Amino acid sequence: MPPVVVGGVLVVPAGLLGIQPAGVRPVDTQASAARARAAVMEIERSLGFEPVDREFERLGYDIESRDPATGKLRFIEVKGRVEGADTITVTCNEVMHSLNNPESFILAMVEHLDDGAPRVSYLRGAFQREPDVHATAVLYKFAELLARAGPPS
Repeated sequence: MPPVVVGGVLVVPAGLLGIQPAGVRPVDTQASAARARAAVMEIERSLGFEPVDREFERLGYDIESRDPATGKLRFIEVKGRVEGADTITVTCNEVMHSLNNPESFILAMVEHLDDGAPRVSYLRGAFQREPDVHATAVLYKFAELLARAGPPS
């Protein structure tokens, strides 16, 4: 939001002055995403899968996890957020990959708890329809997605 004049007074948003509003924690999104992916990769290994980080390839998911018994792949999109976050942003590419691979796509949501521990939930069938053709990303209510999710499996 740009500065505005209200009743003859210049009002400047605190963020433009480098001031963090009370109760808001700054978040390094790249570090948060890396911690979230690491937590999911650890879980995938503990479940007997062979995960590979594909984050920077822009494939519509972050982790490709292979079942060594069958060779089948799981496509996992990882979203890491602080506990109590309101929303997550999902790209149209991620939504479309989910819709095109409904049996193998997992939305992994990682809540970074106040004590630093990750809480991981898996959601299959997260998205029901294609985004608008003019959209590049869609915001989803984090709590609503978490309510439909379950433990990693």
